[in-house]
Amino acid sequence: MPTAPIAVTVPIPALTIAPARVTRGWGAIAQAGAELARLGKRPLIIGGDRSLAALLPPLQPILEQIGAKSTAANYLPDCCESSLERLRVAAKSHRADYMIGTGGGKALDAAKLVAHQLKIPIATIPSSGATCAAWTALSNVYSESGAFLYDVTLDRCPDLLILDYQLVLTAPTRTLVAGIGDAIAKWYEAAISSGRSEQTTIVAAVQSARVLRDLLLQKSAEAIAQPGGPLWQEVVDASVLMAGVIGGLGGAQCRTVAAHAIHNGLTHISASHGTLHGEKVALGILAQLRLEEMIQGSQLAAAARAQLLSFYEAIGLPRCLEDLGLGQMTLQDLKQAAELACHERSDIHHLPFPVSADQVMAALVSTLAPCRSSFSPDGGPIAAAPIYTGEEVTQP
Repeated sequence: MPTAPIAVTVPIPALTIAPARVTRGWGAIAQAGAELARLGKRPLIIGGDRSLAALLPPLQPILEQIGAKSTAANYLPDCCESSLERLRVAAKSHRADYMIGTGGGKALDAAKLVAHQLKIPIATIPSSGATCAAWTALSNVYSESGAFLYDVTLDRCPDLLILDYQLVLTAPTRTLVAGIGDAIAKWYEAAISSGRSEQTTIVAAVQSARVLRDLLLQKSAEAIAQPGGPLWQEVVDASVLMAGVIGGLGGAQCRTVAAHAIHNGLTHISASHGTLHGEKVALGILAQLRLEEMIQGSQLAAAARAQLLSFYEAIGLPRCLEDLGLGQMTLQDLKQAAELACHERSDIHHLPFPVSADQVMAALVSTLAPCRSSFSPDGGPIAAAPIYTGEEVTQP
């Protein structure tokens, strides 16, 4: 008599695509009382010096109106183990029933991770356009000196994201430029790692990354020149919101490949600690394209690098190690960064070819190497350049 098949339960991974609720606009904080009231009555507000100083004046009256009892805590020196422990103690001492995270990537990562560990809701209020951390279900943990250690996948995206353009406008322009570098990496990393995928959500992520790249190439320079204008607002949305959507739909492969792995390695060089996340990622994109040129002989990657070099120059992103203040770094430091970028669990291995630390070193020191492109000698418009797709070059 035939026996029934044995049922095997295979865990089904959950997609963490987006925050439960997103509110955005000029003065969004002033209108967020009802949304915040849904989360609790005793928030702990986590941020850095600048972000807390910018957020608390508009936020405190709203919290008082809804009867919330809040207190603030600084995440510094970094999103590191000692800070996380101190923030957990502060949350328990305050009897916090939800978190509010504000600031750039590290402050938001710290707030999200503490909320995750304490199993309480989290609202994120980005104070700049520097990253998509306000959106994502991921936190990076660093050493006290700022060296990347590991990341933590969270069980969900934030419960509430409040994007107030008035608050973002208080941040230095450099932060949005860095956010553009971080966001545009979505395309170059997704195209090389996942461009051939037939999975519906990954296809959606890759195509969204293409749209994001086009939007940033076309609008960033004018957006930066007119802070607070309509194009500036669109670029903020792209860097904070749309980049997060891509990571949520596509998962880790559409978030990080070589560009972010190289960023992680560079954080272990003390001279890089004055630079922003997206600035290091932007250089990592150029190094990733150099790897494709050197290892695969890809002229398509060379054309993409030519396009980005012109774009970076136009908006102020670093094009070489010297631009990051690392022009005088020692060979030992360079080797350390490259080896860390290539460790066995590194996302650099999402590339479709093997990579060694020596090759990463060569790529990092040659981001300005001559490359074939269709740019005119006078640096013609970016729109005239070929577009890198990971497999082909098409005209815009």
